[in-house]
Amino acid sequence: MAETSRICIYLDDSAEPIADYQPPVTVNLNTRGLPDGKHQLRIEARNHSGHIGVRNVPFQVRNGPGITVTGLQDNTIVHGELNFTVNAFGAEEPFEPRQAESPSPIPVWLWVLSLAIVAWSAWYAAVLWEPPPMFANTPTYVQGTMWQH
Repeated sequence: MAETSRICIYLDDSAEPIADYQPPVTVNLNTRGLPDGKHQLRIEARNHSGHIGVRNVPFQVRNGPGITVTGLQDNTIVHGELNFTVNAFGAEEPFEPRQAESPSPIPVWLWVLSLAIVAWSAWYAAVLWEPPPMFANTPTYVQGTMWQH
């Protein structure tokens, strides 16, 4: 009698499978019992002739509240006093905007974009500006000589 195909699912580095099925199968993994952090499923499939295929699927569990840190990044070198903001908010908690949103500084690219828009606006206004007729022939402005050397 021929051997049937099997799928064994292992969690992290466990030697014992958490599930042993005959394919095809839909698996339900309840992560509430797992600690938050990185985990890995190792799925081993054995075909009729006994050959084994292995696939590793890394995943991350975050059942606890999400944690944001503003003012300190991973692997930053620091010295002296350090000020940073920490916030935590869980999906099951009632929505409170002050707690759900983590304040952060305005990104540098937004400041640069704003400065570029202001500079372009000033240039555009200067190039297209037409003085009122009563000031058009004053010594400080002579029509047609502005922007010429």
